[in-house]
Amino acid sequence: MAGSSASEWPPAAGGRQRGPLIIAEDEELLDDLLRLCAAAGAVPEVAHGAPARRGAGLDPPLILVGEDCARRLRGSRLAAHGDAVLLVGRDRGDAGVWQLAVEIGARDVALLPGCEGRLVERIADAVEGAGRPALTVGVIGGCGGAGASTLACALSVSAAADGRRTMLIDGDPLGGGLDVLLGGERAEGLRWPAFADSRGRVACRALEEALPELHSMRLLSWDRGSCTAVPPEAVKAVLAAARRRGGALVVDLPRRLDEAALEAVEQLDAGLLVVPAELRAVAAAHRVAATVGAVIGDLRVVVRTPRTAGLDGEQVSRLLGLPLAGELPPDAGLAAALAAGRPPGGERGPLARFCTDFWACFEALQRASS
Repeated sequence: MAGSSASEWPPAAGGRQRGPLIIAEDEELLDDLLRLCAAAGAVPEVAHGAPARRGAGLDPPLILVGEDCARRLRGSRLAAHGDAVLLVGRDRGDAGVWQLAVEIGARDVALLPGCEGRLVERIADAVEGAGRPALTVGVIGGCGGAGASTLACALSVSAAADGRRTMLIDGDPLGGGLDVLLGGERAEGLRWPAFADSRGRVACRALEEALPELHSMRLLSWDRGSCTAVPPEAVKAVLAAARRRGGALVVDLPRRLDEAALEAVEQLDAGLLVVPAELRAVAAAHRVAATVGAVIGDLRVVVRTPRTAGLDGEQVSRLLGLPLAGELPPDAGLAAALAAGRPPGGERGPLARFCTDFWACFEALQRASS
């Protein structure tokens, strides 16, 4: 695979993460909990009593208390660990397990075998330290040559320059590769074909460490090989991991949405449709907007205005029936920057100003709606 390392996926973890604490003595239950931790990619500690007092950075991210040990832990220090405590038992139709959870300070109960899937997710979230998901925006061209890939790269470069934890995902296998646009086609790291067999839950930390780092962000792009598609299940797993990673996530989308692209679209917070302020471009964008607008709840238009008099952003917005995210006037320095190998959005100009303003407004809207 051109431009990538020979590493296997998933790669080895770069360092040990804190695992959950298991307090259980029943051998069958303990075996089940160890198996579920392994499925979540977590290495647990096993104890037979309550954990030490909180503090000094030694608190486990999750405490799994077996029903067999719970009764003798009433009145222990477990309640001080708050949401980290979870009672695990067998589903015997006994409502008393919920009262027991209250008595030991557990905030939740998982009854096996029915809750195995949910418990694996909870363990993985705890180990990864999953918090607020990434602000996720998709960029799509209203017509050919609209500049969607350039805007996607510029948004990512801008977000990273502002200190956000940023990832850019190339969702268009026929676009030539965003690593080329960013001058990183030789950068070490994995590309999309390496993730074709991904299913279920992908560890967000492992994903981050496997990808090339360019301009202070992580990039998942295509290589120059013959692979032009990955299964929808792989796209879903990778995008979900990227969102759990937090920060800012930008997805460059193809104009024709296949099943794989639809998996990416379903995880977007907003979409930007890039349209030149020309009648033919607006006519083409109508078709794209009709298709994409049906699956992206928050779709806005970014209008590239011409040097000469013509349509403006408000007019294009009305013609398409979409809210206006902003206008992009001609950027005199963009062509020279790209020719010199400098990334779009990394220098002063209309494109950089648009990106800075967009992230500020987008974050404010997301905070207001949460």
